[in-house]
Amino acid sequence: MPNTLVMTKLIIHKPANEVFEAIVSPDKIGNFWFSSSSERWEKDKRILLRYEEYNAKGVITVLEMENNQKIVFSWGEEHGKGTEVTITLTELGLGTVIEVRESGLNQEDPDVVAKMMQQKEGWVYTLTCLKAYVESGINNLRASLIH
Repeated sequence: MPNTLVMTKLIIHKPANEVFEAIVSPDKIGNFWFSSSSERWEKDKRILLRYEEYNAKGVITVLEMENNQKIVFSWGEEHGKGTEVTITLTELGLGTVIEVRESGLNQEDPDVVAKMMQQKEGWVYTLTCLKAYVESGINNLRASLIH
């Protein structure tokens, strides 16, 4: 069985609280990731996320939350078995290391490797947009991928 864990890690030269707030705040998430979030992310909440540019939406369930340190959510359940995403923030002298680990992709799926690559590409892109937004205020990178 292949290991289907997808992991991406990046350093952002800002404090963990600023990185965390950009993710969980509906006022900020549209500057780097989804076009909108129905409400502030909190443990046990179901959040509706929209990508207006792609005419897409999805729901996440926040499973765990530690302020400025960790966010765990599940998503994709509306399309079958979902996956679980763990975002950890570790503040260092140079800034904050953000790590995303996504698990739960179906190992039996014949397209699992392609799906893993798509998820990895998406997380690298999302974290790059987050870095640009939090470090430099650049908010026009999101939704620029063309498939």
